[in-house]
Amino acid sequence: MVELIVDIKPLGIYSAHIKAPFDEGKETLNQAGYDIISLRDNAQLRMQQGTDSFVSKNGNWVREGVLYVRDKGTFLTKKSPIMANPQEATEFHRVDLEFYLTAQQLEEALEDSVKLSGDSIPTNRFAEDPVTVYAFGEVAEQYGAILSDNKLKEMRVWLASPEDKPFARQMWFHKIVGGRRSGLVGDYRHLDGNNRVRGVRQGGEPPQKF
Repeated sequence: MVELIVDIKPLGIYSAHIKAPFDEGKETLNQAGYDIISLRDNAQLRMQQGTDSFVSKNGNWVREGVLYVRDKGTFLTKKSPIMANPQEATEFHRVDLEFYLTAQQLEEALEDSVKLSGDSIPTNRFAEDPVTVYAFGEVAEQYGAILSDNKLKEMRVWLASPEDKPFARQMWFHKIVGGRRSGLVGDYRHLDGNNRVRGVRQGGEPPQKF
């Protein structure tokens, strides 16, 4: 049995994480009353817990997705098609295929999205850049300052190459230190891997570990 670890309980908001394929991790978290964490809430937790905390030192999947559309561009969306189809998307990755989108899935996902250029974003401009404002909301400027304090002058945005057919990948939010250094990792195609999925829930008592 996998173990759900409740490691953050700030101000009545609980956060838990699990290492599992994305579909299994999402189902386990949902059954325990957790929703997959957003970039905004993930940044907020890192600021609350500090840069030496587990949530800051470890990356995880978030609820946002990345859309790759040839001749139109690449987009960060809060309506990730993978969130609505976790098992199907994970199965495609298990056989080394993309999660290709129908016209309806693409249209719905683009309704709440922002275009990504792939350019790095200066940490002192998080309150002005449309991508970080979209991703982190009202905590964008403060999160940028935290990264700047940790000697990060910019945040990288990692993207894959588009194909003839539109497809989606889930966003991975990288840890603050090491490797990709707090970057927005939109080129990661390993939903089938034993990677960390993090969730949040409001108030109440945390569930028992299982």
